[in-house]
Amino acid sequence: MKIAVSGKGGVGKTTLAAILARLYAAEGRSVLAADADPDANLGLALGFTEDELSALTPLSEMGALIAERTGAGREVYGRLFKINPKVDDIPDRFAIEKYGVKLLVMGTVEKGGSGCVCPESVMLKRVISNLVTARDEVVILDMEAGLEHLGRGTADFVDRFIVVIEPGARSVQTYRSVKKLASDLGVRNISVVANKIRDDGDREYLKERIPPEELLGFVSYDAGVIEADRTSASPFDVSLAAVSEIKRVKDRIDGKFAA
Repeated sequence: MKIAVSGKGGVGKTTLAAILARLYAAEGRSVLAADADPDANLGLALGFTEDELSALTPLSEMGALIAERTGAGREVYGRLFKINPKVDDIPDRFAIEKYGVKLLVMGTVEKGGSGCVCPESVMLKRVISNLVTARDEVVILDMEAGLEHLGRGTADFVDRFIVVIEPGARSVQTYRSVKKLASDLGVRNISVVANKIRDDGDREYLKERIPPEELLGFVSYDAGVIEADRTSASPFDVSLAAVSEIKRVKDRIDGKFAA
């Protein structure tokens, strides 16, 4: 199972990604969670401590490794370098593991006005491609609202692309924009999880705007998730309500892919 989770900042996509990863791990599945959001906080949501995460270097900052694999460092920008570097060993070498979930932090690439076709960017995209196409395990990608690391070809192997939204016009618009980007890349299974639901009014608002076949489920607003963030704890260990509702989302995902 390969699942990419996206959505604008603050909607709860990292909470969804982390709880899904912990749920699959609790079943005894081999799980790798990749934090591909520049505002990286998937590790805390999974239950890693701040000390454990502070010792982890994002892949985009591993200059020596990137130079070795691509044949280029910062001093040779603009020159030729490998666009298909070897990356299959990287997840096992650089991921850290806790509660049965391996975490790989991708990091971000500073881009100028014209974007970045640089060794760091190439490296990150190749690692994402390897995770999605070659790993024999559950892979959960915590993406940013854009699809910076997901390219055509890689997208074909994503089993489910989930956009997390909350009740509100701006969040719905983000879903529509991300849906178009994902469709342009060839992603076929695009779904929505509606988070921070307060009442039936929120449910009806979103049901009127999201096709029913794309709506995987609702997750209620829960103070326990806020408390988990405040105390740097995993919502999986704090919010039984959120875990229960996301378990229903997971069951629906699994049911859609059942033989």
